[in-house]
Amino acid sequence: MIDGDSPTARLCSAGMAVDGDAGAAHALFEQAWDARRDAYEAAIAAHFLARHQPSAELRLHWNQVAVDQARLADGERARPLLASLYLNLGDSHLALGGVHEACAAAAHGTDALPHVAEGGYRDFVEMGLTRLRSRIAAAGGGS
Repeated sequence: MIDGDSPTARLCSAGMAVDGDAGAAHALFEQAWDARRDAYEAAIAAHFLARHQPSAELRLHWNQVAVDQARLADGERARPLLASLYLNLGDSHLALGGVHEACAAAAHGTDALPHVAEGGYRDFVEMGLTRLRSRIAAAGGGS
């Protein structure tokens, strides 16, 4: 799903390969951010940067950047990423008590699911969105 033939994607892959070493992974994801050439690559780098932030506020920031960049990307290239990016954004909002924002993100993620190819990854994202909606409901929100 992710174009692996870019410096950004290669750096993110390298960061995932050393994910057990959070400092090394974070450094590679920062390099990926610096190497981005367009909004699509910025969305990918921001997604991975969000995973390696020391605070919920910074995770929210980078998850929002990932969504914003994916929405700015040209054409259909980033559409398959949006369901997962909105799932992460919703998780970040909910972690900070933003129930209404989490609910909106979950709805956008669900709307974006048809752009994700059928199969295991789509099932995984769909399950995550279902769990997010359950957690939102338990927090007093509706989805």
